[in-house]
Amino acid sequence: MRRGVHAGDNPSVTRRIPHDQQLGLWADESPSTGPIRIGTSGWHYKHWRGPFYPPDLPASSMLRFFARHFDCVELNNSFYRLPTREAFGQWRDTTPDDFAFAIKASRFMTHVKKLQDAKQTIGRLTSAAAGLGPKRGPVLFQLPPRWSVDVDRLRAFLELWPRDWPNTWEFRDDSWFRDEVYDVLAEHGAGLCLHDLHGRRTPEVLTAALVYVRLHGPGKAYDGSYPDALLDAWARKLVGWAAEGYTPWAFFNNDWQAHAVQDATRLRARVRAQLGLEAAA
Repeated sequence: MRRGVHAGDNPSVTRRIPHDQQLGLWADESPSTGPIRIGTSGWHYKHWRGPFYPPDLPASSMLRFFARHFDCVELNNSFYRLPTREAFGQWRDTTPDDFAFAIKASRFMTHVKKLQDAKQTIGRLTSAAAGLGPKRGPVLFQLPPRWSVDVDRLRAFLELWPRDWPNTWEFRDDSWFRDEVYDVLAEHGAGLCLHDLHGRRTPEVLTAALVYVRLHGPGKAYDGSYPDALLDAWARKLVGWAAEGYTPWAFFNNDWQAHAVQDATRLRARVRAQLGLEAAA
C-alpha cells in the first residue's frame, strides 16, 4: 500500500512504500550526524589540491586526509573498472573504523550487460567488495541515459541480488519513473536514487530504508555551488527521513573547483544544526 504525503520543498507528489527490510543496518553511525551520512562522489581529484588537499599532498595520502573530514565516500572508479579485493582492503585499512564506502557498480553490469548474466557479475562484485569488511556500504546502480524501462530485467536481476546488501538505482531515462518499477524495488528492498542531473527532479519515492541522494550540481553538471536555500531544504529532508526511521546517504558530485567538499561540509553543518549539535555555517 502506498500513502501520499506532503512533498515539502519539492512540489512533486511523494509516495512512501512500507520499508521494513533494511532498518538498523547501520546502527553504529558516526555521532557527527546520527544515522545520516554525507560525503562526495570520489576523493581522488588533482584539482582539489589547494581548495581542499594541501598542495603538496601525494595522491597516496588523499584518502587518509579525506577520511579525517568525512565519514563516507562514494567509490566512482569502480564504475570504470572493478577494483581487486586487495585494493578494497587497502582502502578499508586506510580509513577510521566508522568510515563507510558506497560502491558504484561497474558499467560492465549496467551499460554493457544491461543487468544480464547477473549471477556472474554479482558474484564478482560481491567477492571483490568483501575486502571492505564492515566498511562496505550500499551499491549504486546507474543505468544508461537512453535505455528504456525493462521491468522484467530489473526484477530478474534483483532476484539474484543479496537481500542483506542495500542498493539504490539511479535512472537517467524518465521511462523508469513508474509504479511498476517502484513496486519491484520495494519488493526487493531496493532504493530509488534521488538525483538532480541536468535539472531533473527525481520523484521522491522511498522504496527502502536506504534513501540515497546524489547532487550533481545546481546548474551545469558536476560544477557550481549549491545556494543556501537548497542546502537548507535538503537538510530538512534528510533529518525528517532519519526521524521516520530511514537511513539517508547524500553525496555531492559537483567536483569541479572542489565545490563537492565545500557543499558537503555546508550541508553537514545544517544537518547538525537541525539535530541540535551545532550552529549552521
